[in-house]
Amino acid sequence: MTTTSEPVTTTAAAPQAVAPQPEAARPTSGTRVDVPALQQMLLGRWPEERSEARRMVAEHPELWKQEGITKEAHRETTLAQMKQMVPYGQVLRAFPERLGGRDQAGANLVGFEELVAADPSLQIKSGVQWGLFASAINHLGTEEQKDRLLPGAMDLSVPGAFAMTETGHGSDVAAIGTTATYDPETEEFVINTPFRGAWKQYLGNAAKHGVAATVFAQLVTNGVDHGVHCFYVPIRDPQTMEFLPGVGGEDDGQKGGLNGIDNGKLHFTDVRVPRRDLLARYGQVAADGSYTSSIDSPGRRFFTMLGALVQGRVSLDGAAITAAKIGLAIATKYAEQRRQFSPATGADELTLLDYATHRRRLFPAIAEAYAMHFAHDELLDLFDDVFSGREDTPAKREDLETTAAALKATSTWYALDTLQECREACGGAGFLSENRFTGLRADLDIYATFEGDNHVLLQLAAKRLVGDHGKRMARAAKSPAGMAGIVAGQARDAVLHRTPLRRLGQSVADGGAARSAGRLLDAEVQRGLIAGRYEGMVAATAMGMRPALKADPVKAQEIFDDNQVSLIGSAAAWAELVRWDAFTKAIGKVSDADTRKVLTLLRDIYGLTTIERHLDWHLTNGRISTGRAKAVTATIDRLLKVLRPHVLDVIDAWGFTQEHLRAPIADGSEKVRQDEARAYYRELRASGTAPISEKELRKQHAQQVKQAKAAERSK
Repeated sequence: MTTTSEPVTTTAAAPQAVAPQPEAARPTSGTRVDVPALQQMLLGRWPEERSEARRMVAEHPELWKQEGITKEAHRETTLAQMKQMVPYGQVLRAFPERLGGRDQAGANLVGFEELVAADPSLQIKSGVQWGLFASAINHLGTEEQKDRLLPGAMDLSVPGAFAMTETGHGSDVAAIGTTATYDPETEEFVINTPFRGAWKQYLGNAAKHGVAATVFAQLVTNGVDHGVHCFYVPIRDPQTMEFLPGVGGEDDGQKGGLNGIDNGKLHFTDVRVPRRDLLARYGQVAADGSYTSSIDSPGRRFFTMLGALVQGRVSLDGAAITAAKIGLAIATKYAEQRRQFSPATGADELTLLDYATHRRRLFPAIAEAYAMHFAHDELLDLFDDVFSGREDTPAKREDLETTAAALKATSTWYALDTLQECREACGGAGFLSENRFTGLRADLDIYATFEGDNHVLLQLAAKRLVGDHGKRMARAAKSPAGMAGIVAGQARDAVLHRTPLRRLGQSVADGGAARSAGRLLDAEVQRGLIAGRYEGMVAATAMGMRPALKADPVKAQEIFDDNQVSLIGSAAAWAELVRWDAFTKAIGKVSDADTRKVLTLLRDIYGLTTIERHLDWHLTNGRISTGRAKAVTATIDRLLKVLRPHVLDVIDAWGFTQEHLRAPIADGSEKVRQDEARAYYRELRASGTAPISEKELRKQHAQQVKQAKAAERSK
């Protein structure tokens, strides 16, 4: 298949061109989705583990969020729920088998993501305990440290905090102010937060429940700062729950959401930690204070240690998608039943889904949820490859970090936008807490910020993508043929005018709107437009930042600042391409023809709405004419109408029961009300006792006057 340019040189992270689906694969009126088969497919690589997690949520109402309770009650309820989950072992899958785990990294995240359906506070507090605190011990500790420290973290007898973020250094972890200075006389590290901005902040389990913390600090020994390392630090007496000497903190109090988590601050004054509690997998300090590490480069050591904790971003991507699906399922089921406005006197009112505007509000988000789902499945595979040890290479880890950063950033924003649209689409009913939109959105608001602010994460991903583009160009420039290709490509504006796009523009100009729509449903053309935008953006950004390589630091920062917005935009564009490719690959695995047609329809809706979202770029860069842009919008509207008969099937394939949705407007009661109202008016009209409307009365009176005048004239 012809694409707009060569793919970037990332290995697993780079989206590859996929074979387009045949033009005939479009739903017809007789198409039927095989819902059970599609539902099984969507369970992914670990269907039993995901199903087990869903059953636990569905069958245990005591795990469900209780709306309207106090912060204090919510915190205690969430801790009790976590203790209830421990015997299931589901939350322990990622840990070593010898300690009661299962050494299943990917399967662990699958189950963790599903907890958002019970209560996002339960999911995130579980993530703090087992995905951060315990995981730091597991991934940064030695085997002896795991045997000694993990059991308490796993069985929740030692609730713990993950003390990385500081008040003054949120995303800039390398610059944190907390220090851990080694004292060779006592073989202890002395931990201090030397100023207010170095206080650890926003820490789950810090305000009330935590008795220990994994504390990140600058390791100083023999007068040398070896950078950020992690230490296991007791913070409270487990009997009295009072802070230990030298440890202090504050409660963050009421938050905008996730109030089942006791977030707080911690600070340290001359807190002594034994040498053996430096989590020493990547850096060790001997009794005399000498420092050793298996990773010579301080920069690479830092990123390796932080990379061991990437699972938080992976799980947030999946949880955000799950929350958005729950919102979409509730809103769509309600819109299928809710009726509003009659097209004619005596006719039934239309359902909300019979209105084009309502389809526009919900259906593209459903299609995007599918695209995100399939991309997340691939991210889970990549995560499991690395964390299982099967393919734990520096290149694979870099791919994982890049993909997790780009997908987490864009999916959490998508979830917030989608939940808000669903809330508004359900009118006043959507604002009631019982229908979950407001609570879900409030709880997910922080998803856009923690585990890395979304803008910072996109910047991280984009630097990798721009760097890979530069390396590819540098390799090409080393040979005369490669250099000639670069020059020729620049001369003919290769990024913007490769074959699929020329064919789109010229054929459409010759064939009119009908052929335009047909070309837009060509998978090769869709990918060409989506990939072309990403590749054009990353190439332009790389060119804009190139002078920074030879500039002094001040000028280099100025150049970076001038290109930062486009840098972040290129990473978001790459995420859109990753999802389109993942969706298309998934379609190719579906055997049932009708189901494949509906999935192709959803993929086309996702592809075209992605193109429509960025029509300004396509227009200003000469990719699409104004007339062709109109065809994009018209084609989407037509496809949304085609999806209408199948939308409940694609929603049901997500596998959520009423126990997962728990919204009265989606439990069928709205249909009962609507049917009751329709039956009432039908019976009233049939009885002949229905009051006549003033409008009808005036119409009859006017007709009588008209007839009287006509009779008068005939005399």
